Amino acid sequence: MTFADLGIPNNLIKGLNELNIVTPTEIQELAIPFLLEHGTDLVGQAQTGTGKTAAYGLPLLERIDPKSEQVQALVLAPTRELGQQIAKQLFKFTKYYHKIFAEAVYGGAHIDQQIRALDRPTQIVVATPGRLIDLLEREAVNLDSVRTIVLDEADEMLSLGFKKELNAILRQTSGNASTWLFSATMPPDIKAMIHNYMSADAHRIEVEEGNVINRNIEHQYIALDVHDKLNTIVRFLKQHAQERGMIFCRTKAGAQTLAKQLASKNFSVDAIHGDLLQKERNKVMRAFKAERLQILIATDVVARGIDVADLAYVIHHQLPEQFEYYTHRSGRTARAGKSGISLAFVVGQELNRMHAIEKKLNISFREVRY
Repeated sequence: MTFADLGIPNNLIKGLNELNIVTPTEIQELAIPFLLEHGTDLVGQAQTGTGKTAAYGLPLLERIDPKSEQVQALVLAPTRELGQQIAKQLFKFTKYYHKIFAEAVYGGAHIDQQIRALDRPTQIVVATPGRLIDLLEREAVNLDSVRTIVLDEADEMLSLGFKKELNAILRQTSGNASTWLFSATMPPDIKAMIHNYMSADAHRIEVEEGNVINRNIEHQYIALDVHDKLNTIVRFLKQHAQERGMIFCRTKAGAQTLAKQLASKNFSVDAIHGDLLQKERNKVMRAFKAERLQILIATDVVARGIDVADLAYVIHHQLPEQFEYYTHRSGRTARAGKSGISLAFVVGQELNRMHAIEKKLNISFREVRY
């Protein structure tokens, strides 16, 4: 199956080819033909890393009238990083296509600057729910012409406390716009949202977790005592001194502490987490993408939307709480057809959690020593 087979026009495919997006993923094969032909309400259950942005982004671009300067589509995302990444991807998709303008708006940045940006022609608004509510209250954005609303990682938005904001936004757009909802899980609040704001015959698709993991990733684990973690990381990093990678921690404090410990041992490292101001996050990400940093330490939620080429490894300082976070973390490596290592540090009873991840995601961990 090719993107041409799915109905994507050549001037969009040309942009995809430059991004090394050549073969459609399962979610893209299932979603794109329906959204191109019908574009009505859709519920997609799929993990992070399945290619959802292109699955909804390409049909979304096809629905935009480039001659109209009105806001015609709204994409809601749980974090500012993911919102920024979505807007950048949409921009890259359209390199050889009509000029379509997408603007990302999110908390943690100056709202006045975002209001000025929205004064320019903007056909797609990519927003975090809280910031969108702020802009609506200031009458800085008009949703009257919105005909498509995308909820990307809807369960994550709810887990971050955006239930009230999502309900307020959907009440305003319901009946006028088609809703495309994507979520890794379907908890009761998501089901209620689907029932309250979407068509009863909304098209439904689901991608099994076992089909998500990149097969070019080698999954490794080290069984160790918690006090041995730092020395083991140091040995690993010295063995991979010429390579770049990421280390995931569960908490902000853990990420900060590990960054200080590794910096004191002369590693080129910095951390990105929720306590940083937006300009500080941007500064760290610019340094990492420009290869002025060799190692980036991140928490799970903040890392949503990070897309950096040529990362050789991912280290799980602790195993994640949720299965989909393992998919998201490990998917930072082995991109564009390359191979990579996903190394988990496992302490005591975490072995049981590791085996649950193996079973759920249909992968196999190999024990190693460093």
